[in-house]
Amino acid sequence: MTALERDYREIDRHFATFICRLAGTAAEELHRAALLVGQGHVCVDLTTVGPDGWWHGLAEFPVVGTPGAFTPLVLDGAGRLYLHRYWRYEHDLAAAVLHKGGQLVTLDEALLRAGLDRLFPDTIPGEVDWQRVAATAAVRTGFAVISGGPGTGKTSTVVKILALLLEQAAGRPLAVALAAPTGKAAVRLQESIRIARERLDVAAEVRERIPAEVVTLHRLLGAGGSGRFRHDRENPLPHDLVVVDEASMVALPLMARLVTALKPRCRLILLGDRDQLASVEAGAVLGDICDTGRGHSFSPAFVSLVTRVAAMELPATGAEPLADSLVILRKSYRFAPDSGIAVASRLISAGEGSEALSVIKGDSTGELVWRDAPAPQALPEALGPLVMAGFAPYLRTGSPLEALALFDRFRILCAVRHGPYGVEEVNRLVEAVLARAGLIDTRERWYRGRPVMVTANDYQLRLFNGDIGIVIPDPDGTPKVHFPSPDGGVRQLSPLRLPPHETVYAMTVHKSQGSEFTKVLMLLSYADTEICTRELIYTGMTRAREAVELWGDESSFLATVSRRVERRSGLREALWGIS
Repeated sequence: MTALERDYREIDRHFATFICRLAGTAAEELHRAALLVGQGHVCVDLTTVGPDGWWHGLAEFPVVGTPGAFTPLVLDGAGRLYLHRYWRYEHDLAAAVLHKGGQLVTLDEALLRAGLDRLFPDTIPGEVDWQRVAATAAVRTGFAVISGGPGTGKTSTVVKILALLLEQAAGRPLAVALAAPTGKAAVRLQESIRIARERLDVAAEVRERIPAEVVTLHRLLGAGGSGRFRHDRENPLPHDLVVVDEASMVALPLMARLVTALKPRCRLILLGDRDQLASVEAGAVLGDICDTGRGHSFSPAFVSLVTRVAAMELPATGAEPLADSLVILRKSYRFAPDSGIAVASRLISAGEGSEALSVIKGDSTGELVWRDAPAPQALPEALGPLVMAGFAPYLRTGSPLEALALFDRFRILCAVRHGPYGVEEVNRLVEAVLARAGLIDTRERWYRGRPVMVTANDYQLRLFNGDIGIVIPDPDGTPKVHFPSPDGGVRQLSPLRLPPHETVYAMTVHKSQGSEFTKVLMLLSYADTEICTRELIYTGMTRAREAVELWGDESSFLATVSRRVERRSGLREALWGIS
């Protein structure tokens, strides 16, 4: 193994060797470039690695082409090197977003004005109601993004948007699909829409036409066992509107496959929190689409429309067309403006680590608690009281439905999987605490009360990555795993039928996306790694509805908040003209 290869994974080394073999050369610059591709990014910016200009000769190799060429590697004019399929994904997504963002719809403005007044009655004169602005944007154009933190009303806003679109359709058919990236997120969205739909001030026929079912994106696209999708450019989805919740969790390949499977006039609405963690796979799609970290002004035409139909004055206007498709909800209806969780999470998102730490450590309400992380050998004893308070209630009930609800009142979130503060070790420690208390019997693999999280999709069983179930035996002692069902009930399965899964008293922050818990204990690893970023802490904190306890050390916390997720891609530049 050469010194150049030593810091790379075996799969990267094999890929580099393969590319050089295809090119018929062992040239060092090609070998180096091939090693760099595929490191969790959509592309690699060759201008930022190695000596200046080392990569300029890459285009001479037959395996490296310019954008549009059918070669294994694609090198664009800005020095970004892609695997061909990732260049294609990025290109297709950017083209679709810009095209749909430019599709303006002819509106019945009087009808829209009446609908906005009826569905958003709490607008305060002189203030901007961003939910009302988001609804106007989504009704006006073929593409809209509604972003906002927890409790800002993204779901309730989109239900009202569906009602407005149905009113604009005036009885014409409007085929709507509601989707989410995981089964857990789909169930949560379905329940939220069911509740919000019943509260709408609309005609009965409009309410009845708002869909009740939410599916995973994989199911929507018709994923098969081979990894292929039934719906694509040649066989598009039959819908007129597709709504995707928790869009920050959607990786570039899946988002690209979705947009290429839409009919030319199909609308697309994305919901999500742009400040959350990006997907585990390549890309930070929602962040790039939102141009996270920068502000943009609406166009004069959109400002004029909002004045006419929503009776509000928006800030100064700009010239970027896509800005009219992006609305950020700012008001949280879950947290008071001075809530510790709300204030600290905003500071963390802004990279203000010292100020955030002061808020956390200075909280006297119990909403936020800071504790210096105990040494690994002291962790079992330190965890004991919280584990008993958090998990004993669900273990003492005999009702599967009640157990599932009680289990979601508390969760331990870890920054990493391995090590003394990682998911694997913490789950083991929690089991030991509960076993000593006589609440579980770990001598049995499928002991009563064992919580399991599915880690791979199983379309036949309708179980998806992130779904959580609890083991409760039948009266005859046969173990069964109980999962929440979309109708609000419970369904049970034999453990022998489960797809890959793991015990889940503790989970990574990444896996917690799309979930909410009453209280969260977040263990911040001492490891100063790239995966520990401000988005990780922000995402973990905002999973909590009422209280967050953080265990860490101050220097690691400050270092983590100072870092942002860096996912190299050309999508942001393609959409906003900014690299």
